[in-house]
Amino acid sequence: MKPTLSGLYVILDSSSVPHRPLAGLLKEAAEAGARLFQYRNKGASMKEAYEEALGLRRAASECDVTFIVNDRCDLALAVDADGVHLGQDDLPYEYARRIMGPHKLIGLSTHNPEQVMEADRLKPDYIGFGPIFKPGSKQDHDPVVGIQGLTMVRPLTSLPVFAIGGITVQNAEAVFKAGADGIALISAIMNATDVRRVVGTFVRLMKSSGPRS
Repeated sequence: MKPTLSGLYVILDSSSVPHRPLAGLLKEAAEAGARLFQYRNKGASMKEAYEEALGLRRAASECDVTFIVNDRCDLALAVDADGVHLGQDDLPYEYARRIMGPHKLIGLSTHNPEQVMEADRLKPDYIGFGPIFKPGSKQDHDPVVGIQGLTMVRPLTSLPVFAIGGITVQNAEAVFKAGADGIALISAIMNATDVRRVVGTFVRLMKSSGPRS
């Protein structure tokens, strides 16, 4: 049975804060209520990525949380991740599904209404949409879509939608009210001095905002 795809989606990116142990971050966030995690490291060699992802896979299993690998189907299968997340320039969804099989999760990044409609046709398990606000984790990002952009695409798909990009405690409520099933966080977690406190705050906000079900 596939997990419920909503709520907090923590993206662990060692390239953004290389000195922080990712397994420790995962455990702290999981203890505070996060249930969905993604490993992303676009600059690592395959061997480095494998070793790092394997450690995270073990930590995720210990915490009984869902673990997804960014971009690479081979790496996801090598560490027996729960799924893979694809960008628009990654392997096409149809081929990724053949590789991953019918039971693994596949997510797809989208940035505009046309991509959301195409994703709705393809039927991945969920989509990411954004950036909603200016991301703190990357400079070469797609155009910011804002709350209005999220509101516009929400009726275009019944798939779970995770909003991403510059989401903070201050603006998360507005994101949920615009129709997001969940929020994907990078900088808000990777740069946090107290991960448990920050995750706990987001979890309480999520519950009080009543995310779309």
